[in-house]
Amino acid sequence: MTTVLKEIGASLVTRLTSNQLSTLRTIMSADRTLMAWVRTSLSLQSFGFTIYKVLQGFVVEGQVVSPTLPMRVGLVLSFASVLAMIMGILEYRHTLQMLDVERVLRLGRLTVLLALLISLTGVVLFIAIAARLV
Repeated sequence: MTTVLKEIGASLVTRLTSNQLSTLRTIMSADRTLMAWVRTSLSLQSFGFTIYKVLQGFVVEGQVVSPTLPMRVGLVLSFASVLAMIMGILEYRHTLQMLDVERVLRLGRLTVLLALLISLTGVVLFIAIAARLV
């Protein structure tokens, strides 16, 4: 199975068996699922930042009861985005472990690299809101 995936990755033309094709379809399905987690995480980040800035404007105008409300809401949503991304990466890794192809597809997959990048932006957003840098 590992040889087949290396050959597919190297763009070698071979005749694949039904089992190998089903493994490849499952890997692509796991990629799509991870991308759905990425979209969810990115949505939480953007919504958290937007709500943070809107509520911050209301604090300036004196329309919000608690001046720490914008920061708390922004922190919760940015933390939720990082948590969603971690859950997605763990689910992806678990799927690849079940297929016994994890060592071939480690960090070289673009979906994994994108997921790690989105996780990093969530952490940066969390720190920026907590330190009131934005």
